[in-house]
Amino acid sequence: MNALARRLRRNDCPGVEMQLAGATVVCDPSGILYAPSERLLVVSDLHLEKGAAFARRGMMLPPYDTAATLSLLGAALERYDPVRVICLGDSFHDRHGAAFMPAQFREVLVRLMTGRDWIWIAGNHDPEPPAYVGGETHETICVGPWTFRHEPSPTLRVGEVAGHLHPVAQVSAGGRSSRSACFASDGDRMIMPSFGVTTGGLNVLDRAFHGLFDPVRAKAYVIGIAQIYPIPFRSLCR
Repeated sequence: MNALARRLRRNDCPGVEMQLAGATVVCDPSGILYAPSERLLVVSDLHLEKGAAFARRGMMLPPYDTAATLSLLGAALERYDPVRVICLGDSFHDRHGAAFMPAQFREVLVRLMTGRDWIWIAGNHDPEPPAYVGGETHETICVGPWTFRHEPSPTLRVGEVAGHLHPVAQVSAGGRSSRSACFASDGDRMIMPSFGVTTGGLNVLDRAFHGLFDPVRAKAYVIGIAQIYPIPFRSLCR
């Protein structure tokens, strides 16, 4: 089963509720975070138009990434019907992605945005407001007990929700090993998985994650085929 087929199957799987900075959120197998009290949906690292960005540099990737990512995002929006959406940066793979996006993809994106408060968080790949699609752009934004930004702060920050690092977890059991995207959290802060269909990942035990979580409470909410599995960092593999 290829990666896109696995992502599509997850649309029928239940999310997992958890407490984040004292409030309930849902980690959804699609890779989005939903806050029921705010009717808020959060998604990170869409990397729209990544294939086109590589093509401009003479490197070829499969050309389906934007269409597939928007389709998955549309399914998540239909599932939760949020009134506000926050995209945690690197929504486009480079600063030209929105301006050069083909009209048919731009129309799909604008349709998904219609009727919702849509917030773009500036990322390292897309530091400027996206062209021709609307919405608001911020470096950070606070909603309820949470602060949303692209790159995680280097020290513990209660309520911070960030992306950028594309967390994945390596799990070994019964002589077999598997690797999957995950939500990383200790209950105080969270780093979200990347949503784009052609994005890679970084093991949550990598040095880049050191000091970001309480090591005793840190868990990877690992996205499986049938459900999300909360696994303590200490039980994961490098």
